[in-house]
Amino acid sequence: MSLRHPWETPPAPGAAVDVAPGIKWIRMPLPFQLDHINLWLLADGGGWAIVDTGIGLTDTVALWEQVFVEVLGGQPITRVICTHFHPDHMGNAGWLTERWGVDLWCTQGEWLTAQLVWHQRADSDVEKRLSLYRRHGLDEEAIEAFRQRGNHYPSVVPTLAADYRGIREGDTLAVAGRRWQVLTVHGHAPEHACLWSREDDVLISGDQVLPKITTNVSVWPDQPRSNPLRWYLDSLRRFRPMGADTLVLPSHGLPFRGLHARLDMLEHHHAERLAETLGALTEPRTGVELIPVLFRRRLDTHQLGFAIGEVLAHLHLLEAEGSVERIPGEVYRFRKA
Repeated sequence: MSLRHPWETPPAPGAAVDVAPGIKWIRMPLPFQLDHINLWLLADGGGWAIVDTGIGLTDTVALWEQVFVEVLGGQPITRVICTHFHPDHMGNAGWLTERWGVDLWCTQGEWLTAQLVWHQRADSDVEKRLSLYRRHGLDEEAIEAFRQRGNHYPSVVPTLAADYRGIREGDTLAVAGRRWQVLTVHGHAPEHACLWSREDDVLISGDQVLPKITTNVSVWPDQPRSNPLRWYLDSLRRFRPMGADTLVLPSHGLPFRGLHARLDMLEHHHAERLAETLGALTEPRTGVELIPVLFRRRLDTHQLGFAIGEVLAHLHLLEAEGSVERIPGEVYRFRKA
């Protein structure tokens, strides 16, 4: 079964498309190769709840103000829900909660991670990240490019909400009579929340299930020996009990039906990537030396950080399963076990 897209054209910036009774789809631009994010408005009594907020830039704020007037007709915002801490999702949460005097709803893991990352301004924080990259073979020219970039997070998340209302696995959010079950999933972010309306068969999937691209699954400096790809693949199984015809509302790409088919594609994709990674270890190689195996295009500094993390995620899963072993040294290399 292939994917089916009920809407082939996304809403224009500042406009909205109704995707179900009481659910509006809006789209905001991003200044990256991935140039957009989908955001969702849920009818909530006499107002609207926002799910994810866009990146914290002045252009996005201006589009939100347009939405408030032209889409919502002055109806108030009742709450802000964030699936996870990444800047395209939480970038305007501080401004929106203050603008409307409402609460931020998110998981504890995402709230705490946002706080941690936002406050990592010291040179020592940047050097911790560079140490991971250097340990896996990145050259000094690329290291210096990362040093000059520093911590990019505060520049696209200008403020954080002062506090939050915690949601967790198994919670149910009642929004205008619709019951949304909270599922927390892992691998892409620490405690990513998805929202599932069982009665209406609608899933707000965040970044965990996307229709066209695959979500980034990376090893990061705070957990340099973690196994996030295992967590991600395990989390995909959480969606199997849902109906194959579930309407999936993803953060990127077009809404779609065909959830089970997409889960099959994602699992197959990572199985192929794992096989490619293992096949490339004809001799001991660093993680950086394996980047061209999984990423066959030119990468800028922003993309390179994700690429390193994703290569390591594949290596760490193979290492945990006993297919690959790490060779200790000043620079790590990996070989077939």
